[in-house]
Amino acid sequence: MQDLPTRMELHAIRTLTLTDRQFLLGETEGRDTAITGLLSLAQGEGRQPVVVMVHGSGGHRGASIALWQRQVNSMGAAAFLLDGFTGRGLVSVAGDQGSLGRLAFVLDIYRALAVLAVHPAVDPARIALLGFSRGGQGALYAGMERFHRLWNASGVTPIGTAAVYPDCGTRYIGDTAMLPAPLRVFHGRPDDFNPIGPARDHVARLREAGHDAGIIEYDHAHHGFDNPLSPGAALVVGSQSVRNCRIEEREPGLLVNAATGLPFSYADPCVATDVHVCGNAVAGAALRRDVLAWLRGLLRLS
Repeated sequence: MQDLPTRMELHAIRTLTLTDRQFLLGETEGRDTAITGLLSLAQGEGRQPVVVMVHGSGGHRGASIALWQRQVNSMGAAAFLLDGFTGRGLVSVAGDQGSLGRLAFVLDIYRALAVLAVHPAVDPARIALLGFSRGGQGALYAGMERFHRLWNASGVTPIGTAAVYPDCGTRYIGDTAMLPAPLRVFHGRPDDFNPIGPARDHVARLREAGHDAGIIEYDHAHHGFDNPLSPGAALVVGSQSVRNCRIEEREPGLLVNAATGLPFSYADPCVATDVHVCGNAVAGAALRRDVLAWLRGLLRLS
């Protein structure tokens, strides 16, 4: 019964809905937005470490996030499930990735840290990030020094990040200048939504820059392979993927398609619209074992 929380709280979080350009330039003229986070406190006394969980393009769909929440609680840490969609009137952006800036979750994470920093049951010195897909991308880039300086007014720096099958196909100015916290990417080799190649390249660039970064890879693991209720290999038509695109910030705030040199758009021919999304019991169990073991050490849990 250790996976059952002692208390669950729903917290309102004030954030902004910005375009990627606005975010990159530090502009604050976006729409004021209220999102929510569900805090699930573990059993035990005293201030708890927290794992902030950030969902992907499909939102909190399926059993995956709920299972992660229970397993984080079972190891003695609180889980904070960030919902970046409902307060924006969204359910999923998989078929229309341009409906929300890719960097929106970075600001949401920083605003969530401000809420957790003042919670009496939270140890603000032991907060880690765990993001999935689009949320993995947000968690990963929340560690950039540039974004931290621009937007993180919480006074809290996460002590480490686990990014599960994130999109690493965009290069931002200064994206190898990271905060001094370890980063691990967990990725499936056959993923055709967010392919593993750019993730390998990004981790290699971070390591070359002197950061504690690594990647753990899984065979037979398509996108969403940690979902215990997902059926076998399923082709999803209509989900937008930038797997064939290379996007670069050529000047501050300007994201271009590297192949054309023109501003990137989800109407570009490189954007694919068919992906495989499916669970894998063996790979999913290995992923949960590896991520939880890493988080346990990071958070100094016995």
